Amino acid sequence: MNKILTPDTRPAEQFTDAKAAVERLIDLYSQATSFLTAHFQKAMDSAAPAMRIRAFYPEIRFTTSSYAQVDSRLSFGHVSSPGTFAATITRPELFRNYLTQQIGLLIENHGQPVTITVSDTPIPVHFAVSHDDSVTIPQEGAAEFTLRDVFDVPDLSTTNDDIVNGTCLPLDGVRPLAPFTAQRVDYSLARLAHYTATDPEHFQSHVLFTNYQFYVTEFEEYARAMLRDPESGYTSFVSTGNFEITDGDAALPSSVKTPQMPTYHLKRANGLGITLVNIGVGPSNAKTATDHIAVLRPHAWLMVGHCAGLRNTQALGDFVLAHGYLREDHVLDDDLPVWVPIPALAEIQIALEDAVEQVTQLEGYELKRIMRTGTVATIDNRNWELRDQSGPVQRLSQSRAVALDMESATIAANGYRFRVPYGTLLCVSDKPLHGELKLPGMASEFYKTQVARHLMIGIRAMEQLRDMPLERLHSRKLRSFDETAFL
Repeated sequence: MNKILTPDTRPAEQFTDAKAAVERLIDLYSQATSFLTAHFQKAMDSAAPAMRIRAFYPEIRFTTSSYAQVDSRLSFGHVSSPGTFAATITRPELFRNYLTQQIGLLIENHGQPVTITVSDTPIPVHFAVSHDDSVTIPQEGAAEFTLRDVFDVPDLSTTNDDIVNGTCLPLDGVRPLAPFTAQRVDYSLARLAHYTATDPEHFQSHVLFTNYQFYVTEFEEYARAMLRDPESGYTSFVSTGNFEITDGDAALPSSVKTPQMPTYHLKRANGLGITLVNIGVGPSNAKTATDHIAVLRPHAWLMVGHCAGLRNTQALGDFVLAHGYLREDHVLDDDLPVWVPIPALAEIQIALEDAVEQVTQLEGYELKRIMRTGTVATIDNRNWELRDQSGPVQRLSQSRAVALDMESATIAANGYRFRVPYGTLLCVSDKPLHGELKLPGMASEFYKTQVARHLMIGIRAMEQLRDMPLERLHSRKLRSFDETAFL
C-alpha cells in the first residue's frame, strides 16, 4: 500500500488578525477530521480502502529576525530571540479564546504576522473521530483489516512532555511555539473524558482538587445556590456523565458508573467558573489529573484537602497554608528533579489568606490560632506511621514541615512544571505523631463542621484570582529564560 489519499491541499496564509487566524485553524482542522471520519466510516461499512488515508493537524508558524525586547513585565506572548517557531494545533474551536489571545499577543508584541498552514504531523484516526458519538474505533483485530495499515494511530514515541520539561530538541531549526504538541493535547483530552466522566468542554479555568468525596456534596449545594441567584454570574452546573442543569432546583440523575476521578463544573461565561476534581488519595492520581488538565491551560489550580498535622500545637480543623513543599512522593522525579525548588506564589498565597480571613472572620494575630504557614510534606506511603519512625520523622523535622499528605506537593510540582499557578490550603484531620488518629466518631463530627468552611475558602480564593489580570497571575516566576511564547 504505497499510495496515500489526503484532503485537498490548502495554501499557507499569513494573518495579522488573531480572530481570522483562529478561524482558518478551525477550517483546516474541520476539513481534516471530516475527511478522516468519512473514510473511516466507509471502511467500517464496506471494505478497507486500497490506499492509506491520512490527514494532518493545522499549524501556526511564526518567524522574527529581531532582537528587539518587548515589555519585560509580561511573562508570555513573545519569543526571546530571532528564529522560526511552530505549534501543531488540535480542537481549535475548544481553544478559541486561548488561541485568539495568544496569537494576538504574538502579533502585537513583535509586529509580525503568523502563518497558518497544514503541518506534516498526521492526525491519529482515534482522535479525529472522537467527537462523533456514532463512530466507534474497534479494538485491534476486531475489524476486517489492520487499522494501522490504513489509518494513522496514536504514537506514544512522539507524545511526550519534552517541551515543558525543557528537553525538546528543535527539528530543522524550528523551535516550539506552545507548551504542548497537538498529539499530546489530544491524548490528554481523551484521558480526561475517561477519568472524569465529563467532556473537556466543561472544564473551567479555575480548578480545585480535593481528596475527599465530602467536598463534592458541599460544592453541589454551593452551585445550586449560585444558580438560584441571578446576580451570581454562574450559568450552569455539570456533574459526572455530562449532566448539566441551569436551575438550582433541578434534579441530577445518578451516574451509572462512578469514574476514577469524579469531576464537577460550576460554569461561567468564557470558562471563568470553577471545576472541582476529587482525585482521591495518592500522588499517582494527583499526577495523572494534573498531567491531563494542564493541556487546557487553566489560570490556577488549588489543593483543598485533608492532612496530618505534625505540630502538637495544632488542633483538628486547623488550616495549613503551604509555603514550601517536601517532595517524597517520587512520581515526578524523572520529569522534575527533587533539587528543583517549588516556590510559593505570592498572588496565590495572598488570595488564600484573604479567603481564610473572609470566611472565618479572623485576621492578624487571631488568624494564627487556626492557621499555620509552613512546609507541607507529601509522601507516597499512606501507612508511613507504621514504619520505623527515625527516618521519616527526622526528615519531617529537618524540613520544618507542619503537615503531611499524599497529593499537595505533586500538584504544586506539576503546576510549576506546566506553568500553571498553584497553591495549597489543607485542613488538619488527625495528628498521628501525637496520638490523635482518625476514628469514626471523631471523623464524622470533624467533617460535618469543617468541610463547608474549607471548601468555601477555596471558592473565595478562586473568585479573587478570577478578577486578577492574567499578566499578574501568570507571573515570571513560572517561566524560564527560554520559554514558549504561548502561555
